Amino acid sequence: MTGVDVLDRIPVGGAVRRGTGEALTCVDPATGEVIAELTAASPGDVDEAARAGAAAADEPGWRDLLPHQRARLLHRIGDLVERDADELALLQTRNTGKTLAETRALAASAAGTFRFYAAALETTETPLTPQRGPYLTMSVHEPIGVVGAITPWNSPIASDAQKVAPALAAGNAVLLKPAEATPLVSLALARLVAEAGVPPALLSVLPGRGSVVGEAIVRHPAVGRVAFTGGTTTGRAIGHLAAAKIMPVTSELGGKSPTIVFADADRDQAVAGVLYGIFSSSGQSCVAGSRIFVQAEIYDEFVDRLVAATRRLRVGPGTDPDTRVAPLVTFAHRDRVAALVDRAREEGARVLCGGQVPADERLAAGAYYLPTLLDGLPNHARTCQEEIFGPVGVVLPFRDEDDLVSQANDTDYGLACGIWTTDYRRAWRVARRVAAGTVWINTYKQLSISTPFSGMKNSGLGTDKGRAGILQYTRQKSIYLGLDEAPLPWAGIG
Repeated sequence: MTGVDVLDRIPVGGAVRRGTGEALTCVDPATGEVIAELTAASPGDVDEAARAGAAAADEPGWRDLLPHQRARLLHRIGDLVERDADELALLQTRNTGKTLAETRALAASAAGTFRFYAAALETTETPLTPQRGPYLTMSVHEPIGVVGAITPWNSPIASDAQKVAPALAAGNAVLLKPAEATPLVSLALARLVAEAGVPPALLSVLPGRGSVVGEAIVRHPAVGRVAFTGGTTTGRAIGHLAAAKIMPVTSELGGKSPTIVFADADRDQAVAGVLYGIFSSSGQSCVAGSRIFVQAEIYDEFVDRLVAATRRLRVGPGTDPDTRVAPLVTFAHRDRVAALVDRAREEGARVLCGGQVPADERLAAGAYYLPTLLDGLPNHARTCQEEIFGPVGVVLPFRDEDDLVSQANDTDYGLACGIWTTDYRRAWRVARRVAAGTVWINTYKQLSISTPFSGMKNSGLGTDKGRAGILQYTRQKSIYLGLDEAPLPWAGIG
C-alpha cells in the first residue's frame, strides 16, 4: 500500500459499497502518516446487513450444507489467509504499529483458526441422550442466525478469526465490527472469505465507533448473540443492552495479571518470560503480566536484572526486524499511558526505567513510549489495580505463598497468571489458588486455538476457543422420537 488508500467500499449485506456513516482516517502510529481514509458504517447499514444476513443464513444453499461441506469453505479461507499472510501482516503493522514478527504470527494464527474449526466441525457429534421411556431422545445444535462480533485493535485478524470461524462453522451470518482505529485487515479478511466461496451476505464488515455501530449491532432484533473482546467498561455496557433482549454474550475483557517469580526460579527463564509477558505487543494485551510479584529474598537481585534487560530492549518501528517494543496504536492512547505513569509518580511510585517518551529524534513522529518498570507501590494503589494497556509493569515483593495468593487475588480482574518456579508441586498449588482463567507455568502468553480461554470476575463472561467454541454460536434443541406403537394412554384411545 503506497500513499493514502481511499477505501470507499465496505461489505454490507452482500453488497460492496460505500458506508453511509462518518469519515474514518487510519494513521500509521510509527510515523503519524495517514495511510487510509474510508467512510464508516451507520446504524442504517447495520440494519441492512442484519436483515440480509438473516435471509442468507436461512437460504437452503447455506442452511442445508452438511458439516464437511462448510468445513471445506473454512479450509479454503485458511489457505487464502496463508497465501496472503505477508500482505496481511504488513497491512496490520502499518495500521496498528505492531512488529512484523508479531503480525506474521497473528496471520498464521488466523489461518490456523479457520482450519481448526473446519476440523472441529467435521468431527462434532450429536449425542443420543439416555433413553428413559418409549422414545428416542437426542440433543441437536442449530444456528442462531445472525451474530455480532466486536473485535479489538490490538490483534485484529486473530481476534476476527476466533469469532468469525466458529460462527460460520455453526451456520450463522456474522456482523463484524472492527475497532474504529484498525479496520483495514478486517476488510482484507472479508475479501478472502468471499473469494473462498462463502455467500457474501454471510459476512458484513461494519467499521465505525463502538457507541454508534457497535451499539446498533447489539440492539438489532435480528442479532441473536454477540461476542465481544475489549475493555471491561464497554463489556459491561454491552451486557446491559443484551440483558434487555435476553441475549447471550461472550465477553473477553480486561486484566491486571500477576506474574510470579519464586526464589527457586531459573533466573534467565524468568527474566525473559517477564519481559515477554509485559512488553511484547508494547504491553497492549489483555493478558499482559503487568503486576510482577518477586519473592522478597531475591527481590533486589532479580529487579536489577530485569531493569537492565528492559533497558536493552530495542524501541522502534514495527517494520524494523530488531524492534522489540513498537509504537502504541494511536497518539491518544500513548498520551493516556503517559498520563497514567505520571499519576503513578503522584501515588509514590519509583520509576526504575522508562517513564517517558523516547528522546531519540528518529522516533519523534511516532506514538512511542519507553518500556517502563515501577516499584514502591502497595498492591492496593490505583496503578496496581487499574489496567494501563501499555508497556508499563509494576514490581511488588511477596513473602510466601499465602502472602502471594492474597495479593495476586486482590484485584477485580482474573484473566491470566504466570508462575516461575522449579518446584512443580508449588506451581500446581498456586495455579489452583490464583483466580485466573489461564495460568502459565515457566512460560507466558502462549495461546492455542484448541485450548479454551476465559476470564474470571471482571475479566469476562463465557468461553472462547476450543472444540466447544462452535457450540456457543448455536441454539440447543431436544428432540423426542416416539417408539411406542400404542397411543398415549391419557386420552383413553385404543
